Amino acid sequence: MATSYRTPPETMKAELDALYARLDPLYLDPGFRVMDVSIWKEPKKALEPAIWKWSEGREALSELARVIGTEHAERRNLIMRNPAEGHVYGTLRTMISAYQLMLPGEFARSHWHSPHALRVILEGAGSYTVVNGVRIDMHPGDVVLTPGGDWHWHGVDGSAPCAWLDILDRPLTIMLEPLFQDYHPDGHEPMRNADPDSPLLFSWADTVARLDGAARDAGGCFGARIELGGAAPALPTLALHMQRLAAGERTTRFRSSANYLYLPLEGEGRSVVDGKVLDWARGDVFVVPCWRPVEHEASSDAILFSATDEPLQRACGYLREERGLPG
Repeated sequence: MATSYRTPPETMKAELDALYARLDPLYLDPGFRVMDVSIWKEPKKALEPAIWKWSEGREALSELARVIGTEHAERRNLIMRNPAEGHVYGTLRTMISAYQLMLPGEFARSHWHSPHALRVILEGAGSYTVVNGVRIDMHPGDVVLTPGGDWHWHGVDGSAPCAWLDILDRPLTIMLEPLFQDYHPDGHEPMRNADPDSPLLFSWADTVARLDGAARDAGGCFGARIELGGAAPALPTLALHMQRLAAGERTTRFRSSANYLYLPLEGEGRSVVDGKVLDWARGDVFVVPCWRPVEHEASSDAILFSATDEPLQRACGYLREERGLPG
């Protein structure tokens, strides 16, 4: 059985070079000429497993707050760039994440954009998001959605700085090209009311209660895990999960074509991603790119949040998974 595509022999090079010279001005390429960039047996290792430490992010955000305010910059945030050589934007192929800090009394302008977004609250009391005129108060551990196309803005009316992790599918939107964004003509969309039971809010208290009643997955890849959003993914392109690992628990090897971004919200541990050891603690962010095997091990009781483009890949028929060792 053939295991690779056939390519023309070297003896045909002169004749083919002459043909290429005639085809290039027509922007036409024989398929065998572009196989290196279009056909391979399994996903290439384009992006890297990586971790960003919250202790370093918090310190950098505090320094940034001393230098610049929201009157001079639309966001006081630190975007996580995947360290793969030559990569300039995006934490993963379809996601970008950033630590963001807002000080008491600050607020961001109302805006909307086509990328779907969410934030996970890390520190502080008094932060809120206003989505389509409805205020949603945010507390540490909460997850708040801002679906693409919805007007939204953020603010802090407490007495201390507030910090969170933003996650958007903006790299995916850029790749597909339907990227739109605009700002509210009035600067801020008026608040009509507050909704503590908004369907866009997944509170930490509810998460912990659901995890208390969650069974461990049969294959051992995730521990006790719940999906935020219920029967449907929280966002059209991203599924969100919380998983609990007991101290000393180690998960079974898991490999997926989907990209995964993890944020520990409780506890400490380590994850081995394609042989690379990543030691993590609360607030750190680490990523598992497409088709990289991962195992998690908790050194203390831990809860991990994750975002994945699994629903997008499943809808397109791309999703492939391995649970346990292959074979």
